[in-house]
Amino acid sequence: MDVRRYSFLSLSIIAFGALSNVASSAPPGSAAQLRLSQKARINSAPIALQHSSINATSNVAASTLTPLANQLPNGITFTLLLTDGTVMAQDGIYYNQWWKLTPDINGSYLNGTWTQLASLPVSYSPFASAEAVLADGRVVVMGGEYSGPNSDFTLTNEGAIYDPRTDTWTTLAPPAGVDNIGDSPCAVLPDGRFLLGDKLTTRVHALDPNTLRWKNLKSKDKNDFNAEEGWTLLQDGSVLTLDVLDAPKAEAYSTSGQKWDQLRDVPVDLHSPTTVVGCVPYGPAPTQCYYPPGEIGPAMLRPDGTVFATGSYANADPTLSPTSAGHTAIYDTHARTWTQGPDFPIQNINGTLYGDNAGDDFAVLLPNGKVLVEGIISGYEFDGTQLVTTVPYTVYMGSLTVLPTGEVLFGGFSPFGFPAQLYTSPGGHDRAWEPVITRLEDEDLHPGSTYRVWGRQFNGLSQAQALGDEEQAAQNYPLVRITNKATHHVFYARTHDHSTMGVATGEKKVWTNFDVPQQIETGASRLEVVANGIASRPVDVWVHAAR
Repeated sequence: MDVRRYSFLSLSIIAFGALSNVASSAPPGSAAQLRLSQKARINSAPIALQHSSINATSNVAASTLTPLANQLPNGITFTLLLTDGTVMAQDGIYYNQWWKLTPDINGSYLNGTWTQLASLPVSYSPFASAEAVLADGRVVVMGGEYSGPNSDFTLTNEGAIYDPRTDTWTTLAPPAGVDNIGDSPCAVLPDGRFLLGDKLTTRVHALDPNTLRWKNLKSKDKNDFNAEEGWTLLQDGSVLTLDVLDAPKAEAYSTSGQKWDQLRDVPVDLHSPTTVVGCVPYGPAPTQCYYPPGEIGPAMLRPDGTVFATGSYANADPTLSPTSAGHTAIYDTHARTWTQGPDFPIQNINGTLYGDNAGDDFAVLLPNGKVLVEGIISGYEFDGTQLVTTVPYTVYMGSLTVLPTGEVLFGGFSPFGFPAQLYTSPGGHDRAWEPVITRLEDEDLHPGSTYRVWGRQFNGLSQAQALGDEEQAAQNYPLVRITNKATHHVFYARTHDHSTMGVATGEKKVWTNFDVPQQIETGASRLEVVANGIASRPVDVWVHAAR
């Protein structure tokens, strides 16, 4: 079952009663209540993190965290980066409400401003849904583990499409014969189709974004149902999943063959045993039974072609004891082999040992090639060898989104004193990871006009964002940034209808279209393509007055 994710919630300043209140605000019966109850049971007296020899390597001082100048009053559930450079955020309390963060004229998200977007109907207030940014720039939201004004456990099959150009939502019907979607896994394929798993079965469906029609695909040889699994888009266009019910098995889905290829077993069990005993009723009544198989952490494709897969707690111990520390594993997509990765650390807090894990939390690929993973207690960077503590337990990370500046937006939860923040990790990227511009349709640009830019590696080397199952706000698409040379003011041109949504496309020729914003300043400027927080080398352009 999914969660309203709160990490270790600054136990040095929040008392038992406050944590209990936060737990009661989580969707009833959700893993969030379990997690917050776990934290509330821990001694609420002031505590200090003591880095013992069994902790992960600590490097907290190397990264920086800065709160946004402007905060959302209700906090943030999760965020998506839109193709015009703005950030779309689901409200932290009212799940049918949405907001937009726009960077300031200097391109700063730190000083950006929030504006409210169109809302979904209150009757469809999804929490823990499947969503993605499509190649045309629209946003698709399907299902929701919890939905409605009371956040009931419905596993709803409702859905909607958001168009940023018109600030409107349009109802999207579910695939034929699908009564429940809930927190299903999803991915946008290289050809632009939105792939959706049926949570309660092995079925797979594909949405054509041009016609908004679903096609029920074959799902031959799937080991288990799709519940609680996450999907990772690989370089060859296949989709990797680590089984939860059938752990430690792993599979990769080929859309051309419409079948699952069985991979070697993961060397460690990354799924968590379920803490739920018996039937969990769901549906509008609710009269049907869901038997949750457990949880698993996010899996992230890295620039070297490996996938870093993270584990939820290793046993069902509600006290986060050292024996419950989660495992990790590394999949080599070239050799098609698994190796065991480092375990999550054991934290010594006020003399008590706690085993951390990825839970059902977020991870992002940083521009420096490391993976930032949100644990239950702290945040960690995986550098290819070890997990390094870079976010202390006093910080609530919340949702994670890589920005085109290379910073990471932490959603936080401002109603309880945890602000949305920008996280910066030191270290640069490899030049080979950059998008490369080879041709521009016209170097003379006019506001309101659309142009095409060609090049290589426009979609980045990874989806760059992952979660255990739902809220996989992948970023396998390019952005275009234009900076005025005289004023240094920054403008993002909305990209759309990319030639591919594939990742790590290498030497393949790709392109995207971009709309020059009406409010752009005229004069000599620099144009860059940005993917996964990494910018191309700029090309010179001249922005003219509107035609």
